[in-house]
Amino acid sequence: MEAGATRASRFPAVSLGVFRRLTYAALGALLLIVVSGATVRLTASGLGCENWPRCGETFLPEQDFHALVEFGNRVVGFGVGLTTLVAAAAAFRVPGIPRWLLWSTVALPFTVLGQGVLGGITVIFELHPLIVMGHFLLSLVALALAVVVALGARDLGRASAAEGPLGAAWLALALVPGALALVVSGTLVTASGPHSGGEDIRRFGNLVEAVHIHIGATAIFGVTFLGLLALLVAERRRARAELTIAAAILALLGAQMVVGEVQWRRGLPWELVLVHVTLATAVWTLVAALAARVVLRRRASLT
Repeated sequence: MEAGATRASRFPAVSLGVFRRLTYAALGALLLIVVSGATVRLTASGLGCENWPRCGETFLPEQDFHALVEFGNRVVGFGVGLTTLVAAAAAFRVPGIPRWLLWSTVALPFTVLGQGVLGGITVIFELHPLIVMGHFLLSLVALALAVVVALGARDLGRASAAEGPLGAAWLALALVPGALALVVSGTLVTASGPHSGGEDIRRFGNLVEAVHIHIGATAIFGVTFLGLLALLVAERRRARAELTIAAAILALLGAQMVVGEVQWRRGLPWELVLVHVTLATAVWTLVAALAARVVLRRRASLT
């Protein structure tokens, strides 16, 4: 028996269309919080509100740029928590929802709660680079989970794919840790560069060495991605949607390289670094979507 069947009979049911829109909203909100969090760090606003959950002596921020940026990120975080909580509550009222999708949706607000707690710890320890990195990585985990939930909600109630599993499944999964290494090495560059979160925050490591690590991670990811792309091209008649996602990733990677080169030559202005981080987040999201789609497609073929 499906986990949501009994619950849906006790309360007003939530339609599949409404549930899908709620999961899309949760995914969009989690994307937004990553960008707003990056803005806090890149504008040196990490201690704009030097305590938590208050902002200075009062709950509302002072008329100061850094305080407003940091407080704005907290407001976005509250919106993310509310959005994911509504999606989780709605999941209990969706008739026939699979157990894995139900509990994956329920897990979303808990990742946001963890983000809030870790954000408070980050402020208490005055933006220690390792804690800041952990804060960002938890955002990526939540984002990947939201992608899986959104794709699961999209496929819910639809006929299973008739094409069967793709041979590229294993390489799609291998791409996920490669993308994670790519993003983590990028955070090392940020932590060792001029945008470590605050005006007097210590740097973490050597910038040039961090850049070399990031370039190495980029190369490994690039080789893995090209291998996956070749497999998808070979199966293009059965993998049109997957190939479209891969093409979007390829376009984003090209834009990433251009922005990365320009920002380095211009001394890492925070506006360009923010564009770079946003593109990296989009790449991570699409990689998670590609891997999740291939896995869900295989799962559908086995049921």
